[in-house]
Amino acid sequence: MVTIGEKIGKSHLTYAQGASAELVTMATIQGADMLGLPVSTTHILSSGVAGTMAANGSGVQARTLRNIVIAWVLTVPVTVFLGALIFGAGFLIVLRFFGA
Repeated sequence: MVTIGEKIGKSHLTYAQGASAELVTMATIQGADMLGLPVSTTHILSSGVAGTMAANGSGVQARTLRNIVIAWVLTVPVTVFLGALIFGAGFLIVLRFFGA
């Protein structure tokens, strides 16, 4: 929460910016729910906060946004790799002790 509220923008998040980001987040999540689309509430909220900072002219911290984008991009491939690794290890253990 500290990253979203204090580190995305170059200045602290105001009450109006927070309310605006929350309203946009609510509307986006509700729209996605009505369409049956999977979304990440954290991704939507952090994008909304960055949008309010950019629209207000407060500016955004490029390093923090870069780290957030890297985390978004790497989340799925890393979890797929770890899931496959754990499944493979479990499969080998089962075959070794219980297989033919």
